[in-house]
Amino acid sequence: VQNRVSVAQSSLPTPVVVQGVTVQKQSSNIVMFLTMTSDSKDYDGLYLSNYAKLNLVDQLTRVPGVGAVNVMGAGDYSMRIWLDPAAMRIRYLSPADVYQAIQSQNVEVSAGNVGQPIGTDNKNAYQYSLTVKGRLTSPEEFGNIILRTETGGKILRLRDVAHIDLGSASYSVVSQLDGKPTAAIAIYQQPGSNSLDVSKGVKAKMQELSQNFPAGIQYNVTLDTTDVIHASIDEVMVTFLETTLLVVLVIFLFLQNWRAVVIPCITIPVSLIGTLAVMSLFGFSINTLTLFGLILAVAIVVDDAIVVVENSTRLLDTGRYTSRQAVTEAMGEITGPIVGVVLVLLAVFIPTTLVSGISGQLYKQFALTIAASTVLSGFNSLTLTPALCALMLQPTRPSKNPLYRGFNRLYDKTQGVYDRIVEYLLRRPGASIVSYAVFTLIAVLLFVKWPSTFVPEEDDGYFLAVVQLPPASSLERTQAVGKQINKILDSYPEVKDYIGISGFSVMGGGEQSNAATYFIVLQNWNERKGKEHTAEAVVQRFNMEVYGIQEAEIFAMVPPAIPGLGATGGLQLQLEDRHNLGATEMQRAVETLMEHYHNYPALASVSSQYQANVPQYFLNIDRDKVQLMGIPLNSVFTALGYYMGEAYVNDYVQFGHIYQVKLGAGDHAQRVIDDVLKLSVPNASGEMVPFSSFTRVEEQLGMDQINRYNMYSTAAVTCNVAPGSSSGEGIRQMESLIKEHLGDEFGYEWTSVAYQETQAGTTTTVVFVMALLVAFLVLAAQYESWTSPVAAVMGLPVALLGAMLGCYVMGTPVSIYTQIGIILLVALSAKNGILIVEFARDFRAQGNSIRDAAFQAGHIRLRPILMTSLAFVFGVMPLLFATGAGAGSRVALGAAVVFGMALNTLLATVYIPNFYELMQKLQEKFSKKQ
Repeated sequence: VQNRVSVAQSSLPTPVVVQGVTVQKQSSNIVMFLTMTSDSKDYDGLYLSNYAKLNLVDQLTRVPGVGAVNVMGAGDYSMRIWLDPAAMRIRYLSPADVYQAIQSQNVEVSAGNVGQPIGTDNKNAYQYSLTVKGRLTSPEEFGNIILRTETGGKILRLRDVAHIDLGSASYSVVSQLDGKPTAAIAIYQQPGSNSLDVSKGVKAKMQELSQNFPAGIQYNVTLDTTDVIHASIDEVMVTFLETTLLVVLVIFLFLQNWRAVVIPCITIPVSLIGTLAVMSLFGFSINTLTLFGLILAVAIVVDDAIVVVENSTRLLDTGRYTSRQAVTEAMGEITGPIVGVVLVLLAVFIPTTLVSGISGQLYKQFALTIAASTVLSGFNSLTLTPALCALMLQPTRPSKNPLYRGFNRLYDKTQGVYDRIVEYLLRRPGASIVSYAVFTLIAVLLFVKWPSTFVPEEDDGYFLAVVQLPPASSLERTQAVGKQINKILDSYPEVKDYIGISGFSVMGGGEQSNAATYFIVLQNWNERKGKEHTAEAVVQRFNMEVYGIQEAEIFAMVPPAIPGLGATGGLQLQLEDRHNLGATEMQRAVETLMEHYHNYPALASVSSQYQANVPQYFLNIDRDKVQLMGIPLNSVFTALGYYMGEAYVNDYVQFGHIYQVKLGAGDHAQRVIDDVLKLSVPNASGEMVPFSSFTRVEEQLGMDQINRYNMYSTAAVTCNVAPGSSSGEGIRQMESLIKEHLGDEFGYEWTSVAYQETQAGTTTTVVFVMALLVAFLVLAAQYESWTSPVAAVMGLPVALLGAMLGCYVMGTPVSIYTQIGIILLVALSAKNGILIVEFARDFRAQGNSIRDAAFQAGHIRLRPILMTSLAFVFGVMPLLFATGAGAGSRVALGAAVVFGMALNTLLATVYIPNFYELMQKLQEKFSKKQ
């Protein structure tokens, strides 16, 4: 980037080159907003902002991970030279005369030395540096600048034709905290840095710097976007503990023996400690994704241990084996299934780590966490768990506990119902195939048609509001609208603080007098219980109330669910003028979209800050008249720019920093367009000629700024999705809106989260197919058969149907967390299938008929399947009822895995024996033909 800027710099205007071009590497994500306020009238917004720039910015920029520090509000100090055009005209002066006088008398001077050595003959005992007053430092010194000497020895000074004061370099942005003046300090992070570390470092540095604040000045961390991360991690940790407790309770309910319960419970800490070590090896941090992986790992790692304990207990209770013999026999039966389960889980998750982009990063941390815990769990089940079983297991004694006896009766009834259903379907394979096909069709249709989104919206503890007034509206008018917004926000009990920045547009990323941006910080999640107090609910209520403010277009939105993907939430696209139709046609296209979006129910609003119709005055200068009057045309343009454009002259030094000297006409000389016509410029004879002599004013419409995206002139468009609709629906309907009303005149490209969602659509399909294919190939290699793996993975459509029913019940769209859950279900559904198919193959090898082998395998493996599946389902159940920070992602993941695994356990265990019979008959029939 720096090289490209250097190449283009020679083509930039001279004033731009003089002031310099800065290239900074920073994320678009604002990590924190610090605010400085004062109860003392001695410290206004200008003082606060400049105090922050002088004493805080450099210090905060040095904090590791900070990309940039931007003080919003009043600008830098500047020596403002406010010219009086009337006094200039009387004294026959042009702004260029003043400009040159300032440049010549406010200079940096190197005066040299006295007594410096010359040649080899140096007899001076001392050497002194010479200093003179070069750079001026105060309004009084600038006022004494000599413009010219007049007859009689009188000196005309700058103060005679101008008012000089120490002001601000810009009066275009005003910041307020809860309606009061403030210096708002935005902290941006560097790409790749850890926002938690940045937040911690900034807070520590501010605590240190605040010790030297003047009395009466205080600061506050008004917005910290990492609060939601801390809160989410805390919530997930609670879920983690709940999961562990529920898993242990389910195991205890089934095994009813503390010795048997202890063995799989030991697996949990052993596997998790090993998983944390692997995470450290890969450089993973404790974050939401890895914690999700650990939560699911708790429910998964006990599976293999449960299978070992259950099978050992079953054989021990026959009375034909000692503990050691029972374990040895049990391991001979289940070593193959355990290895198969581990290999399938690895086969499913390892390919997801190859996905690129943001989707790949989300998959990778989750997948490797699960994979590591699975390998360690399998290793424990083949080594530690059998040893513990041999040492600790004893034959089961009939329990007198009424709870256990009641549970056993319930299980016996369940076993009986299961046996009858399996036996019925084995006798009627047609009914099994037809019902299975119906379930599969419903699952696929639901998955394809169900609303989708990239990531679910989250309550991040704050939201943004964008204010847009008609073109050419003044900053004062924008602030007046802000006062109405302040009253509304003050009435909301959910609102803790709000930062209002008038003159700044977060959508356009620049200064606009007719725009304002609000950052509204909400109370802690614990103080906002209930759906009516979530960020999304407050945004909807706010949008309804501000709709009554007729002077401006105001809309609020939650921030992007993934920090750094855009400055705001919503769906963002760039409408591109690929055929060079011009700004007028682009404006028409934008207005067309904003006019017709009401016909698309998934779109709550379509907005853009593109403005090609900003009211402007065109000064039609008659160049012929200018030449006939003896006025250099360049003098006209120079005078106009110096008077009305706040020209940068040079610099002065104050407080150890360099500030600008700026030249312009005072407020009284530029209030209305007629003031421009009263300006004067000298001709060749020194006479002052008013602009009205050669200038005609015409009204026109034009653009304040031109934006380009991928080399095309572009308009940024933001779409907000209607409540109850998904972002996937919003994307599809927005594309339909563009196609139906704009055709091929304009192109478009999605950006931010919407871009990631459109890219993730095809990626997820590839990952899903790859995971299923690799799992099938692994089982085919293990069984040395192409038919047995088919029966093992036939539970997947049922699991998918359960996941989609979970989305329906919980009201969540299909997001990347849902997709992660479905990929996990591929492995877990195959796990149940492996347990049945492996035993069926053993029974068949012992000489049983195919049907008897299938029935006996289902009958014997039902208990461990129910035990492991219910341990998983109840273990992850807390995700379903998540509230507060990060609840959206937890509910999305929980809905998929809980309902998917529950339905898979309920139906797939019934279908798999039947499909094993069909596949085995097919294989043996084919083998006989061979």
